Amino acid sequence: MGYTLYGAYSAERTLLIEQALEKNRAYALKLASSTDAFIANLQQQLSYSASVLSRSLYQGELLLGDEVRRLKEQNNSFNSVLILNAEGRVLANAPHQLSLIGTTLRGEGTQLALKTRKPVVSPPYLSATGRLLIFLSHPIFDAEGNYKGLVGGSIYLHEPNSLNALLGEHFYRDGSYIYVVDQHKRLIFHRDVARIGEVIHGNPAIDAVSQGESDALSLRNVKGVDMLAGFAPSSDVKWGVVVQSPTKVVLDELTVLLGKVLRNSIPFFLAVQILIWMLAMLIAKPLRQLARQAPHLDSANASSRIAQVHAWYFESRQIKLAMLLGLKRVNRKIGVMNVERNTDPLTGLNNRRGMATVLQQWKETDTPFSVLTVDIDHFKRVNDTYGHDVGDLVLSFLADTMRACTRDTDLICRVGGEEFCIFLPDQDIDQALQLAERLRILISETNSPTGSPITISIGLAHWPVHARDHSTVLKLADAALYKAKRNGRNRVELCDPIVSDSDVKSA
Repeated sequence: MGYTLYGAYSAERTLLIEQALEKNRAYALKLASSTDAFIANLQQQLSYSASVLSRSLYQGELLLGDEVRRLKEQNNSFNSVLILNAEGRVLANAPHQLSLIGTTLRGEGTQLALKTRKPVVSPPYLSATGRLLIFLSHPIFDAEGNYKGLVGGSIYLHEPNSLNALLGEHFYRDGSYIYVVDQHKRLIFHRDVARIGEVIHGNPAIDAVSQGESDALSLRNVKGVDMLAGFAPSSDVKWGVVVQSPTKVVLDELTVLLGKVLRNSIPFFLAVQILIWMLAMLIAKPLRQLARQAPHLDSANASSRIAQVHAWYFESRQIKLAMLLGLKRVNRKIGVMNVERNTDPLTGLNNRRGMATVLQQWKETDTPFSVLTVDIDHFKRVNDTYGHDVGDLVLSFLADTMRACTRDTDLICRVGGEEFCIFLPDQDIDQALQLAERLRILISETNSPTGSPITISIGLAHWPVHARDHSTVLKLADAALYKAKRNGRNRVELCDPIVSDSDVKSA
């Protein structure tokens, strides 16, 4: 157990340090992004002011004074605001206590801005008033594109300023702190104001971030305290943000955590054992349920009972799917066999067995129907003249024609060699007679596989109009067919209400 705790302590120590480093790096990245946004906002304010001044630079000192006061007091982003002409002479300043109007400024920031004639964020430098500051400026051009000077704002690094407002609220209570350096490793922001402006050497975090790197590492600060530092560059203004946390504070959390682990280890291990037992039961449950269903795969509701098993993990789910797939394949094969058993292989129509199955269903639902018995006239002559292959084609031709003339809900069956039955559910006698005549005429006018038309005879009966049971109706339809044969073939005959033995004979 001691080795386990030591291993856990070492792993947790590494994890906490890595998490603290990553947290500081992510926070530094966020602050760097916020700093970029902050500077961009200031530049946007200056840009707007420059566009206003480009149209009114020579309209009087009062207007210029109003503009610098507006810019200064808009949201107190700048400690001071200046308007300079192209030679660097101050045309207006705010606050008015600066008293720089008419003065030509030679400071590093103003000279850089005047020289580049572009938006500038200066490095920290000492101003004419002796303050350490950074100077943000935007050039002013007139309508013809002539350079007329600049408008700029200063942030005093040793005094309360907007940068402090942005970064100073992020102090931690655990000894962590933030500082910002420029690309020359000079401190722009630090909780120790006296250090602002100091150039730092030998700090690996500052060395890296001043090169534009974003990372995290362990280091020792100037007071000899081990720190965990995360850093990220501010891409727009080439500054670097560093967030540091004392290593001791992070590891103190681990010491407290280790004590809690020792106090809670026994209940924890007991809880783990109980959890393992419960998990084992939970894992076994779907397997046990599937095993119980295995001996009953031949039952009618086997698929639904297997589908109800909650197979919540991959392996049990695969077993369940395999059982369902096996049942599905077996049922599909049985279904195919049933179709083949009920289907005439030559025409694809239902045979007598299929006919009996459907008629039983209609009997149970009291479905009324008309039945047509259809027979090819002189079919033996077709076989004798053209051969049985052509005879088979004639049978298929008739089957296809009957399909084309009937509805999807109608039942067509081959009940003998050249004899067929067509069952028309919910069709009365008149509708059935119309269909029979239409089919007879179509067959008699269409060339068959023999090269010429054939003819058919049709007998018709209706259940329950002509009889109260199905078998009698079929006999009546057969009798009507024989009557059509006797009366010259190629005709439709409606059955008589009563069938006699003399009617049931071969045509």
